[in-house]
Amino acid sequence: MTSRARDLDVVVYGATGFVGRLVAEYLARKAPAGTRIGLAGRSVDKLEQVRAGLGSAAKDWPLLRADATDDASLRALADTAHVVATTVGPYAKYGLPLVRACAEAGTDYVDLTGETPFTRESIDLFHDTAASSGARIVHSCGFDSIPSDLGVHVLHRQVEADGGGELTDTTLVVTSMRGGVSGGTIDSLRTQIDMTKHDAALRRLTASPYSLSPDRAAEPDLGRQSDMALVRGSDIAPGLSGWKAPFFMGPYNTRVVRRSNALTGYAYGRRFRYREVMNVGSSFASPAIAGGVAAGMGALVAGLAFPPTRWLLDRVLPEPGQGPSEKSQRSGHFTMDVQGRTTTGARYTARVAAKGDPGYAATAVMFGESALALALERDALPDSGGGVLTPATALGDVLVQRLRNAGLDIHARRQ
Repeated sequence: MTSRARDLDVVVYGATGFVGRLVAEYLARKAPAGTRIGLAGRSVDKLEQVRAGLGSAAKDWPLLRADATDDASLRALADTAHVVATTVGPYAKYGLPLVRACAEAGTDYVDLTGETPFTRESIDLFHDTAASSGARIVHSCGFDSIPSDLGVHVLHRQVEADGGGELTDTTLVVTSMRGGVSGGTIDSLRTQIDMTKHDAALRRLTASPYSLSPDRAAEPDLGRQSDMALVRGSDIAPGLSGWKAPFFMGPYNTRVVRRSNALTGYAYGRRFRYREVMNVGSSFASPAIAGGVAAGMGALVAGLAFPPTRWLLDRVLPEPGQGPSEKSQRSGHFTMDVQGRTTTGARYTARVAAKGDPGYAATAVMFGESALALALERDALPDSGGGVLTPATALGDVLVQRLRNAGLDIHARRQ
């Protein structure tokens, strides 16, 4: 544990929202005895209602009023805790003032963003400040992007342990997944579309495969890296059948993983190429299905960018704060397999799998354990210092073990 004097170990900011409440419930069940946890949000009355539903473990948790539009309240929040865990999005609208407050106060920070423009701006504005203060600003500690980032991390660790060379062509395949799309994710997509629609420079930045890299000019020239390609299974790994569709979270996750590689001095390899796809079956129809998935993703983005169709889509898509029933959350799951090849010609695979709806129940576990890792095991974390980091570079093996202990399957092996 860090020696900084703070009243609380973890504060959940946005605890009255759907995902925030799930995170609070997880911490009430799983945080070790003696962990000092608080709840924060705009309404103390609503926070009291949340706390009342968390059971005896949370009966004495402090309640803090904080508002994304009130810088003073955010500074007070950052000064109170070792770690601020925020579910308040879209982060491009509401996130930067809290990042600044935490970076200046030397307070660790975790969020659930999947927004490239927000993360890039956070890096540009606050990486140096956080590095100076020692704050670890760790974006994307949920389904975006822990399975991707830690999946490649454990793959690299196994290659390293075997002396297997460096990673080259590496592909994450969403082997199976069941779960709903959160209203917060849809709202983040709306926000990104609005931000980039009339800003050509921002569109180019977002499209760059190295848009989150610390130094884009230093990245190796590996040719075209498409994050929305249709891929034949046999081109990924021997014995992998069917065609694979683009994974809708790939355009963000891939940039996080590439940032991890750069932040570690290209530990994965200077020829490391990474992409993400999803399984759509292995029948003769898989090429058509994969193409249909890709077309559908494009149609959704186009529909949200065009006012008349956006009006219609807004009537049927989930709103922020909405989420599936507890039964639906329990029935969800995901399995992701990372297939990698190395400079020695060896092939490796890593698996990250969990029970529970990926964007809700499983995210609450990943997010809660990320916050606890920072608060309770900071001295055991990777020696990356402060700054705007990634789950792999900030939390690494410590988070891998915590998630294994929490029931996730995370492992890697040589094929």
